[in-house]
Amino acid sequence: MRVITGSARGRKLKALDGEAMRPTGDRVKEAIFSIIQFELEGRRMLDLFAGSGQMGIEALSRGAAFCTFVEKEKEAFDLIKENLTHTKLEDRALVLNSDALAFLQMTDSVFDIIFIDPPYDSDLIDKALPLAAEKLAAGGIIICETKFRSDPPEAGQGIKLYRSYKYGKTSVFTYRHDQTD
Repeated sequence: MRVITGSARGRKLKALDGEAMRPTGDRVKEAIFSIIQFELEGRRMLDLFAGSGQMGIEALSRGAAFCTFVEKEKEAFDLIKENLTHTKLEDRALVLNSDALAFLQMTDSVFDIIFIDPPYDSDLIDKALPLAAEKLAAGGIIICETKFRSDPPEAGQGIKLYRSYKYGKTSVFTYRHDQTD
């Protein structure tokens, strides 16, 4: 696993072993960053269920102004900090050892880009997405990665499905503010 492009291009990132920590594959990661390539510069990102931190680190490397990483597992939390130090991006990041749903309920922050990639065999995407919608800045985008499913998670809160993509066994759904309000 490595940073694809930007200031930390080519740097290898560490990941934890095990089924629970499933890093986003290179093909899916490249596709996601193609979707948001013109929306990254100077933006604030939230990486929920951050795992190794690779998605937020890639965003920072490509010019995002700041990224908040939220990860409940202590080992992964420590690994994110190590990966940020290795890529020299720690000065533009906040890493929180917290439950993602609890964080969304308590934070007053808003974000331009929110990436949600919970464990595949959980219902956390359905719980996190409506909470994240409340934290999305005007003009922002929410990206959800899940095990393949044909039905997109419900967003609510003035957010609607913008596009959906399928990459092998992975679905990616993007959401934006509903412009019909």
